[in-house]
Amino acid sequence: MRIVRFTQGEEPSYGVLTGDLDEYGQPADDAVIVGLAGDPLYVGIKLLEKEYRLDEVRLLAPVLPRSKVVGIGKNYAAHAAEMGGPVPEEPLMFLKPNTSVVGPGDAIQYPRQSSNVHYEGELAVVIGRICRDVPAEQATDVIHGYTIANDVTARDLQKSDGQFTRAKGFDSFCPLGPWIETDLDPNDFTAGRRVQTFLNGEVVQDGTTADMVFDIPALIAHVSSVMTLLPGDVILTGTPEGVGPLEVGDEVEVSIEGLGTLINKVEARS
Repeated sequence: MRIVRFTQGEEPSYGVLTGDLDEYGQPADDAVIVGLAGDPLYVGIKLLEKEYRLDEVRLLAPVLPRSKVVGIGKNYAAHAAEMGGPVPEEPLMFLKPNTSVVGPGDAIQYPRQSSNVHYEGELAVVIGRICRDVPAEQATDVIHGYTIANDVTARDLQKSDGQFTRAKGFDSFCPLGPWIETDLDPNDFTAGRRVQTFLNGEVVQDGTTADMVFDIPALIAHVSSVMTLLPGDVILTGTPEGVGPLEVGDEVEVSIEGLGTLINKVEARS
């Protein structure tokens, strides 16, 4: 089931996107959104009789994290190598504020403080209920679904600050979308789903989730051993190798096999 959050210019609504995806991860021409009676994280799946065409709505970030986005650094060995360091012995965690979240089609705003902003295409896990100290073998019990993320990073600030908060925390530095897919489980990603990032139509990242150092159950177990996770919290699972710079005017697409494609353009922050 593909859960979307959308607007027609008023308050956001929720729905279920029907139909198949084409080879580019986009909905088929006959796809429609069936309305839902509220946020399914809190009221469950309650279908309405109202339907919407995609050209009638604007898709938003499919979830606004209630409290936090938890990032995982260097979770692909090749990316750790390109960043000049070893693979961490434990998952390397950092936080992005929920104010960094934007949706499909929204602009990534290039901040004045940086001259080296990078894309990082990633798989994101959306948490479905309050949880703490979750054993890895019970991780599926707390997963609401999966979406696509771009962990945008000001690489020069990351280096000069010696930590990640400012470099990864700017408004618009966490595009999410275009929907949440609920009908998958961690084994689908352990077996391998292709993760690709395109910059102005050219492939710049091409990896597979099978290469994650720590799989999804391990990440949920580790993160929840440190902090309580709330419904709607998001865990970013790391990026494959091939990260690189963005410029104002660029268009960046992140595609994950079976999940769709997240597209954002880069604008100067006003």
